[in-house]
Amino acid sequence: MAAMATFGAFAAVVVMAAASLRKDAPEHFALLDIGLTGVATHKITRIITKDSVTSPLRAPFTRYKEPGGPAEVMEDVRGSGVKHAVGELITCPFCLSPWVATALTGGLVIAPRFTRAVTAVFSAVALSDHLQLTYAKQQQAAG
Repeated sequence: MAAMATFGAFAAVVVMAAASLRKDAPEHFALLDIGLTGVATHKITRIITKDSVTSPLRAPFTRYKEPGGPAEVMEDVRGSGVKHAVGELITCPFCLSPWVATALTGGLVIAPRFTRAVTAVFSAVALSDHLQLTYAKQQQAAG
């Protein structure tokens, strides 16, 4: 319940920030913005929740379990109460995605040029990851 209330407060802050800057949400978002935001949300949440490089940020809330996918780790959540809730959020890409998507969508309203640059970068990284994995799989199949 507290996590849902916190997310609601986060979304309200995004809306209030847009309102204070007198930024109106568009009547609709371009399909390209939606696509880039979706791909960027996927990549950003994987980096935050699973990337081995960001594991020190998760360490206060998690315990290393085992390797995950390429450059990823699996971790168990530790602690109780707020500590456990934060651990669940920062180890679950599905749980974190609404937060990241809300931030990026708010960014499209408040600072669209900057946000489009961010979504383009992380979408390109996601595409690159896909190509790297496909290449590695094809190398294994050929060898």
